[in-house]
Amino acid sequence: MKLTLEGIKDRAAWQNAGIKLPDYDVQAVSEKAKKHPVWAHFGAGNIFRIFVGGMADAMLEKGAMDRGITCVETFDFDVVDQIYTPYDNLVLAVTLNADATTDKRVLGSLSEAIKAQSNVPENWNRLKAVFADPGLQMISFTITEKGYGVNPADLERGLTPVLAMGKVAALIPFVQADIDNGPEKTTGAMAIVCAMLLHRFENGKAPLAVVSMDNCSHNGEKLRGAVLTMAEEWLKKGFVPQAFVDYISDETQVAFPWTMIDKITPRPADSVCAELEKLGCEAIAPVITSKRTYIAPFVNAEKPQYLVVEDRFPNGRPPLEQAGVYMTDRETVNKTERMKVTTCLNPLHTALAVYGCMLGYTLICDEMKDATLVKLVKRLGYVEGLPVVVDPGILSPKAFIDEVVEQRLPNPFMPDSPQRIATDTSQKVGIRFGETIKSYVEKGKDLHEMTALSLAIAGWLRYLLGVGDDGKAIEISADPMKDELQAQLAGIEVGRPESYNGQIRPILANANIFGSDLCALGMADRIEEMFVSELAGEGAVRRTLEAYLG
Repeated sequence: MKLTLEGIKDRAAWQNAGIKLPDYDVQAVSEKAKKHPVWAHFGAGNIFRIFVGGMADAMLEKGAMDRGITCVETFDFDVVDQIYTPYDNLVLAVTLNADATTDKRVLGSLSEAIKAQSNVPENWNRLKAVFADPGLQMISFTITEKGYGVNPADLERGLTPVLAMGKVAALIPFVQADIDNGPEKTTGAMAIVCAMLLHRFENGKAPLAVVSMDNCSHNGEKLRGAVLTMAEEWLKKGFVPQAFVDYISDETQVAFPWTMIDKITPRPADSVCAELEKLGCEAIAPVITSKRTYIAPFVNAEKPQYLVVEDRFPNGRPPLEQAGVYMTDRETVNKTERMKVTTCLNPLHTALAVYGCMLGYTLICDEMKDATLVKLVKRLGYVEGLPVVVDPGILSPKAFIDEVVEQRLPNPFMPDSPQRIATDTSQKVGIRFGETIKSYVEKGKDLHEMTALSLAIAGWLRYLLGVGDDGKAIEISADPMKDELQAQLAGIEVGRPESYNGQIRPILANANIFGSDLCALGMADRIEEMFVSELAGEGAVRRTLEAYLG
């Protein structure tokens, strides 16, 4: 069975293999999308393919949409050449259920894949044609938070800065090049989007919703700030008129809705690939692109998924609520995002990640068989987080944590690793731990009640020493502050607590990392005590956890 338009014509073979095929005419919805696109998406990776593509598939199945999504890739063009084109843009979506079963379906909702290459006229002109269509209602994004980095001009918009080595970075070199070279010679995502919005402005000024679906706080604000910064820099250089800047600044014309997205989508699993091959699927194995993207014709992901979207679409929109999307106001989106990121999921994930790496785990689900680590995340979520949680009203925080602790994290068929989750932790602790600390301060609560959170911070710093609880070296996941932080930890030796002489205090005092000066707040002494305890030779990490958690 080949994952192609020709291959899925043998419907009986796919159905006998337990793989559901689209009930709609894939070619027809594709042709409609190419002729008059309604929805374009930037970032052609895994979470887009299974989550956003799955939403579109659901709407197509219901007859609520009659055309698919136009997919745009700005970074890794190999993905188009190796994963989209050979498979006629089809996706084999595999849902990993907690009961060991899988649900498998072919998605036909990705109608076209465009490489956003300004130096290739055919591709560039095709993208321009998409943006010139007045019927285009929305463009969406899953390009990761790094894709919006402009700095430092965006700070004037009140955005959270993208940090490098704990400090606001200068303009990223390729961003500066995009500013200097103008709209027709762009390479970065934000410049490409800005160039396309310029083309739309020049061809009728039709309204549009520009929708970030990336997993970062205030994502719509970040996206708007990055696009406007690019436009204003081009204005200074004479590339664009003031009227264009006015057009994209007017949110009745070009809106930037906020969203909250949640779905754990790990890299393609070998076990899933083997299962599919056993069923008869051909040429389904993962590939590694030249830009180190690990991707496959199939996508595996957990079943739970949440997308909450601010309902601001000046040119209309697809009926997203028919695909399970919560359509609401900005305040509710913000509350839902804060609930997930600061309390109910992300802090638990990060705590598990750093301790899992030190304790020799390679799967998050295996960590949830460890009674001590379960105590850690339950205390972090239920005991320390829920008293200060932001309740969005549309989802129950308690029920959300229940699902995370009882179903999502323990799912043995989710091949997600603590090593992956530990990536870029320095960029995450400010929101994942720091916001809870701020809430405790605001509510006048005793900061010493945060035992699990303090353990999580101490554990992260202990992890940065690169030594596991068995005394053996471990590899530290990529992090932009890794070198700087490890330099500050110099002189500390695992097995020699006496080698510690206050090295972590400057880190704890760094408000750029944690959002507050933890020394000034009086938290540092206890974190320091935990950290030193974890230095006391083999097994000290586990003994420390057990001692503080009871």
